[in-house]
Amino acid sequence: MGNVVTDEKIPNNVSLSSDKRLQRALEAWQPQFIDWWKQMGPVGWQERDIYLRTAVSVETDGWAHFDYVKMPDYRWGIFLEPKQEGRVHGFGDFAGQPVWDEVPGEFRNMLRRLIVTQGDTEPASVEQQRDLGATAPSLYDLRNLFQVNVEEGRHLWAMVYLLQTYFGRDGREEADELLQRRSGNPDKPRILGAFNEPTSHWLSFFMFTMFTDRDGKYQLSALAESGFDPLARTCRFMLTEEAHHMFVGESGIQRVVKRSCELMKQDPNSDPRALGGIDLPTLQKYAHLWYTLSLDLFGGEVSSNAADAFASGLKGRYKEDRYPEHKLIGSHFSMDVLRDGAVVHEDVPMRTALNEVLRTEYIKDCQRGVDRWNKTIKDEGITFEITLPSNKFHRQIGMWSGHHFAPDGQKLDAATWTARRDEWLPTAADETYVKSLMKPCYERGKMASWIAPPAKGINALPGDFEYVRG
Repeated sequence: MGNVVTDEKIPNNVSLSSDKRLQRALEAWQPQFIDWWKQMGPVGWQERDIYLRTAVSVETDGWAHFDYVKMPDYRWGIFLEPKQEGRVHGFGDFAGQPVWDEVPGEFRNMLRRLIVTQGDTEPASVEQQRDLGATAPSLYDLRNLFQVNVEEGRHLWAMVYLLQTYFGRDGREEADELLQRRSGNPDKPRILGAFNEPTSHWLSFFMFTMFTDRDGKYQLSALAESGFDPLARTCRFMLTEEAHHMFVGESGIQRVVKRSCELMKQDPNSDPRALGGIDLPTLQKYAHLWYTLSLDLFGGEVSSNAADAFASGLKGRYKEDRYPEHKLIGSHFSMDVLRDGAVVHEDVPMRTALNEVLRTEYIKDCQRGVDRWNKTIKDEGITFEITLPSNKFHRQIGMWSGHHFAPDGQKLDAATWTARRDEWLPTAADETYVKSLMKPCYERGKMASWIAPPAKGINALPGDFEYVRG
């Protein structure tokens, strides 16, 4: 494990300068990345000074440096957590055997697919969010958007490092293709569905960072258990940065909720829309949308791919060491399945149910965030509860796709679904209304009408700090 070197073209702690072939390959990819960033990154803000944190270390204390930087000059680097000597496989058919430092030939394609799929989500979200700067509700939020964006860029670097280092020509071609796909492009879409959805306003951005980035947390956590040690060490450090992205989403919605409640109390009809706010039922619809899009990212409920990745030691469970048993031969998971059009509860072989095991942990985590939103509503004296729908509702992937369920899990016929869909998911009119509120607020310390100020500033800074200047 090399020390952190920050004065090279590519900051890193992987002793990049000692592998000239790899260094040349990554330095050749770097200008392509910068071109992609300038073309597809945040529109209109590339030459502004943004108060950003940059990773400079993998130590828990002082791992990040805060300062003004222009985004194209951001020091995207390659950081792996230190190698644990003597580490062994924690699960699967190789449990107890030493982890791999090189790609095992028989699992090469599976491992590459896992890395490429994870890598593809990172530039996709930057592309989805590229126009949001034009309607930022405050300088604080504008800066947080850009912080999320540059860190998604660094997470792309993390995956490209693995592809270039361990997969030869195939890896170099995959790294190039990560810059060629485009979110929402009909001819070259991003790999996963949620990453082709437009993030057309800040309510969707906060929902995305709350729900979709939280999926990222669980996927990265499962890969952080990997028996391919470089992948595990890469993902462990990525999780450090991912925590901020989820904070942006969860606290962002909490601030919208708080402001909605304040406006309800000011309006004689308790209608926040009358005073330029977002009503709680509309907020509920967007939670339904982004939560269900994010549930799909875990894949099918019963999956041979998930079983193979676990058996091979490539992708574990969330916090695998909490479980008593790590081979899962002969064990089962109790879950709802569809049999002859009816929902039944049955035991499924655990290895094939691992997507659902991970999704179940994710659902619990989402509920904790929603509980905090509901506490804010209660503290404001308003009677309303935001809820997460059934995991069968509005699904496009897995056994529930192609079937219709209400948010409470009740099975519906197509006509009932069509008649009631607009009660549960955002309508064109909802989109039009939310977009009508998206007026930028770039005055220091001020907020747009529809969102409350944050509880505290970034890096303990005052509320009127100039997060974006120039």
